[in-house]
Amino acid sequence: QVQLVESGGGSVQAGGSLRLSCAVSGGKVITYCMGWFRQAPEKEREAVAFVYSRGGATYTADSVEGRFTISQDNGQNTVYLQMDSLKPEDTAIYYCAAMAWGMQYQFPSCSAATSSPGFGYWGQGTQVTVSS
Repeated sequence: QVQLVESGGGSVQAGGSLRLSCAVSGGKVITYCMGWFRQAPEKEREAVAFVYSRGGATYTADSVEGRFTISQDNGQNTVYLQMDSLKPEDTAIYYCAAMAWGMQYQFPSCSAATSSPGFGYWGQGTQVTVSS
């Protein structure tokens, strides 16, 4: 059974850095895009960053632009989220998600608010806590 395995969360002081990793395990998935969502307590889930598997184009939310960088290793079916200059408002559970190839005909934009149903693979979530 294909799973997304996340690692790299933790606690850090404001201004610090963390690097999240997400790897596909249990099989091979041909993806249209992979990326990260986050959800803070009592807040709606937010799309953070995505990378399109073919071509490598990326999307980064305005709230993290210039501080977070998403990258991929297609050979390993892995994505990374480098988070720098972390702020307390970045505190959340971060979820890795992957959209399978073929779903783009229904969900062409991975970052659109309406695209969540297109992601068929989700990680278990990893906690990121930033203290002031």
